[in-house]
Amino acid sequence: MRFDVITLFPELFAPFLSSGINRRAFESGAVELKLWQLRDFSEGTYRRVDDRPFGGGPGMVMMAEPLEKCLLAIRQDRIAQNPKEAKVPVVLFSPIGQTLTHAGVASWSQSDGAILICGRYEGLDQRFIDAHVDAQISLGDFVLSGGEIAAIALLDAIARLQPGVLNDEVSHQMDSFNPALDGLLDCGHYTRPEIWHGETVPPILMSGHHADIAKWRRQQSLTLTQKHRPDLIEWARKMGKLSAKDEHFLAHFAVSAPDKT
Repeated sequence: MRFDVITLFPELFAPFLSSGINRRAFESGAVELKLWQLRDFSEGTYRRVDDRPFGGGPGMVMMAEPLEKCLLAIRQDRIAQNPKEAKVPVVLFSPIGQTLTHAGVASWSQSDGAILICGRYEGLDQRFIDAHVDAQISLGDFVLSGGEIAAIALLDAIARLQPGVLNDEVSHQMDSFNPALDGLLDCGHYTRPEIWHGETVPPILMSGHHADIAKWRRQQSLTLTQKHRPDLIEWARKMGKLSAKDEHFLAHFAVSAPDKT
C-alpha cells in the first residue's frame, strides 16, 4: 500500500521513518510513504500557500490552488507507478472528522492507501475540501498545530499491523480495542523482578496454569474496562461478546466496587 502526504513540514516524518520497530514496514516496502512539500506547488518568490480569510478574523487559510496542483501531481505519479491503480481516497485530518478507532486503523491497513493532507493555520479553503476531500479523521476533541502528528499516528498504527513488523506476529491481537479482546481494554502486565518496592507479581501469573491465567487476565480486562471505559462494556454486551461468566463477574464487580459518591 502507498500513502502520499501533503505537508509543509516533511522533515517531521524523518525520525518516525528511521526509528522504532515500525520502521520495518517502510524499509520492507510493506507500507510505501511519499512526502510532498506543498510549497513546491505554489507560485511567487515566497512560495505562499496561505492568505487571510475573507470576512476577516484571526489566522490564515491554506489556499486551494497549490493544494489542487499538488493533488493532481500525486494522482499522475501514482498512475505512472501503477497504471491499473484504483483512485485512492483523499483524507484530511480535521476536528470535524470521525474519531479514529482500531476498526478504522484495521480497515486502512488492508487498503491500497490514501492521500493524506496535513492542514495548518485555520484550515483549508472550504472549496478545496468540498471538491476533493473524501474522508476526514480526528484523533479526538482537541486541536493540534498541524495534521502531521495525526498523520504519523495513523501511519504508526497501520504499520504495526503489517506482517513481519512486530517480533511476535500475534502480539497486536491482544492490544486494547482489538476484536481478539472483544473490543475491551487489555489487562495489566508484569515482568522481572518478582518483588519491586515491596509489591509482588500476582501469584496466579507464576502458577504455570494457563487456563487460570487466561481467566484472570479476562477478569482484569473486564475490571479495567468497566472502571475506565464502561462504554466499551456496553458495546461488547450489545454485540453479544460477553459470556455468561463475564456477566456474572461484572455483576460481582459492580457489587464489590467501592462507592465513591
